[in-house]
Amino acid sequence: MTVYIDVILFLNFFFDFLLLLTTSIVLKRHAKIFNICFGAFIGSLSTLVLFFDINTIQLFLIKIYLSILMILFTFYYKDFKYTITNLGIFYVISILLGGFLYLLNLEFSYKHHGLIFYNNGLSINVIILFIISPLILYIYVKQSKIFSKKIKNIHKVILKIGKTELNLIGYLDTGNTLTYQGKPVIITNIPNNFHKKKILVPYITIKETGTLECIKAKIEVEEMGTYEILLGFSDNFQMSGIDLLLNGNMEAIK
Repeated sequence: MTVYIDVILFLNFFFDFLLLLTTSIVLKRHAKIFNICFGAFIGSLSTLVLFFDINTIQLFLIKIYLSILMILFTFYYKDFKYTITNLGIFYVISILLGGFLYLLNLEFSYKHHGLIFYNNGLSINVIILFIISPLILYIYVKQSKIFSKKIKNIHKVILKIGKTELNLIGYLDTGNTLTYQGKPVIITNIPNNFHKKKILVPYITIKETGTLECIKAKIEVEEMGTYEILLGFSDNFQMSGIDLLLNGNMEAIK
């Protein structure tokens, strides 16, 4: 079998470039393209190691060493935590991309009956890999940004109603700015089993107008503070894993 070393080097350079570029985007490192290219070039040199008579452990250690050099030349060294974060995300993205490509190759190259797999003579074309790989990483970057934004707005909350205290999860919704009598209104989907005076709060949305049944309460929001609020009960509020829809005005309240 003929092996074209220049083709193998280019393939490794291409994938290492994608991995370093994605790492830079995810961590907002703003690395220069030259640095990314140089880091990818260092990574592509690991291909040459395959032509030497070394064992698996030695190969693994050399790849770890080269990956560290890739990170240092691409993002420089500022401190230990900075470098470890870069290296960790680089490995995560590498595993993600490698796992997807392995799965695609398994699906296209093998057939199976139960747990028995056998090669069907097909394989994924290199050109297809060039198209699919950036697409996979683009989807990852897009979803990670959405996920990190959602995570940032999720807070642990202690809800106090009289002598009752509940540990709940709240989501800070900038679209919820409803206030009444100077207090922010917070929406919840928990049942109103509290013997407190009910307050009907009028509201207006794009779709409808109406009144919301509320009671006075106090909450302690992690990393934000303690607030006197009106707790509104709504069956229409459904968000997976979230008990309270926090008020967007709370960030401005001291």
